[in-house]
Amino acid sequence: MSTGRILHTMIRVGDLDRSIAFYTDVMGMQLLRKSENEQYEYTLAFVGYGDESQGAVIELTYNWGTSEYEHGSAFGHIAIGVDDIYATCDKLREAGANITREPGPVKGGTTEIAFVEDPDGYKIELIQNKNASAGLGN
Repeated sequence: MSTGRILHTMIRVGDLDRSIAFYTDVMGMQLLRKSENEQYEYTLAFVGYGDESQGAVIELTYNWGTSEYEHGSAFGHIAIGVDDIYATCDKLREAGANITREPGPVKGGTTEIAFVEDPDGYKIELIQNKNASAGLGN
């Protein structure tokens, strides 16, 4: 088997325009592309800091007529590395984002993390870039 790489993570959203605004205006991503499937009644929007040739992106899936989903207990979060976690959280808060865990060291370690919630309640973990590739307990 050849070496693979992660292209995207798909999440279902209840209001596509609201989600696109959050990921682009608040999180600073770009809307990479958007497509509509009238036959099967869904719209896809891909957002990221660059397209799939540069790294993983997020696929926002809007199933027409569905405004909310139960998240269940299996999905954890999306992780994003940031250069200054404290300044990033200040900017996110000013933009109206819901910070659910203030920035600071992870329990039992020194890696600085924070959590923010998107409009559908998905958790996004922010990790200080200098520690982004280390295990959180290290």
